[in-house]
Amino acid sequence: MHELTKLIFDDMKPALGVTEPGAIAFAVSTAREHIKGHVEKVILRLNSGMFKNAFTCGIPGISEVGNYHAAALGAVAADPKKGLECLDGISEEEKAEARKMVEDGRIKVEMTEVTSRIFIEATVEAGDETATVTIRDSHTNIVKIAANGAVVFEKEQAADSDHEEAALIHKYTLDEMHTYAKTVPIEEIAFVKDAYIMNWNLMQEGMESPKTTYARYLFAANGNKLVSRDEQKTASLFCNAAIEARVLGLSKPAMSITGSGAHGIIATMPLYAAYKVNGYEEEALYRATALSYLVCMYIKEYSGKLSAFCGCAIAAGTGMACGLVLLRGGSTADMEKTINNMACSITGMICDGGNQGCTMKGVVAVDAAFTSVNMAMQNVYIYNAHGINGATPEETMRNMGLIASPGMVGTEKTIVDILNMKNEKL
Repeated sequence: MHELTKLIFDDMKPALGVTEPGAIAFAVSTAREHIKGHVEKVILRLNSGMFKNAFTCGIPGISEVGNYHAAALGAVAADPKKGLECLDGISEEEKAEARKMVEDGRIKVEMTEVTSRIFIEATVEAGDETATVTIRDSHTNIVKIAANGAVVFEKEQAADSDHEEAALIHKYTLDEMHTYAKTVPIEEIAFVKDAYIMNWNLMQEGMESPKTTYARYLFAANGNKLVSRDEQKTASLFCNAAIEARVLGLSKPAMSITGSGAHGIIATMPLYAAYKVNGYEEEALYRATALSYLVCMYIKEYSGKLSAFCGCAIAAGTGMACGLVLLRGGSTADMEKTINNMACSITGMICDGGNQGCTMKGVVAVDAAFTSVNMAMQNVYIYNAHGINGATPEETMRNMGLIASPGMVGTEKTIVDILNMKNEKL
């Protein structure tokens, strides 16, 4: 298996609902398994990105949102063996018990620091028993478990080794990633089909749910058809009906990439629309998807997993745009011009958490990507000398990531301050 294939395979993971509530419930439920008594209290400590992304995020199966309810469900019923799908299958009685925990003030949530580096520390208490689970750098990467004063599990230097493995992507140039996508044996990347099956089912749930509004608007805008002759409108519908379903907490999982279901949706579903509208070969779709994932991962490794900018639109949108160029038979030079157009247009779009606003950001991302590709393939692009564009596409993607981290650390703090002010008024 090619090194890039392994990076993609290892990064693709199903996620039920927005990833952050799932990760919180996973951490709390794992801690719960290390005590014998019934959980009486939860203390949850999160980095700014985790705190923000789950702040008003929908949770599958319940009408409540956010950090407190995700933690309570983890304390009551989530199944840690299911990973990021741990909130699946919770009963009405368990949901009521979780609501009661929140109402009684038995869930405490605090933010630790403003950083793009994922951090979750979940402590559960039951009488004189306590257990703490610590997660670092990726949503399910447990680095330490302690129970009743004893360390049960500890992963030595887990954060450093994980980062080094992920940064392997930076050994490759855009041209090398393009060549890989064109030449890798198709059976080696056939597993990406799983992402389309999962994300399509999620999109269908978004179309059918009475809770969604963007999905119906985009369906009407597409001539009341799932697939029309308009590639861009079909792409926006496929992509954003799925994103809306996810952020509202509907019951189907998304296939995540770089730890985010919305990234996984934007990186794939517009390409699927192009495939359906234009009749591309299935093999071409898988190759375009591999490139889309890799470009997304390349940018995200600079920006950090969770930051103040919308990686869904910027990183996944840019990856998807490069995949679209590949589908259309374009060159690496066309991709470089596309990246320049994306870098100098939507870079800097803020992330104010996982919420319905993600859908609107997805609409903007699809429009920006298709417009950037259409222009680039007609030699209309922002030259390297301008803005944050670099001398090479690798430099430009690096600069895009640096805008987020360290560039938008102050923005992250401002966003969290605004959320806290809102919380005090509720």
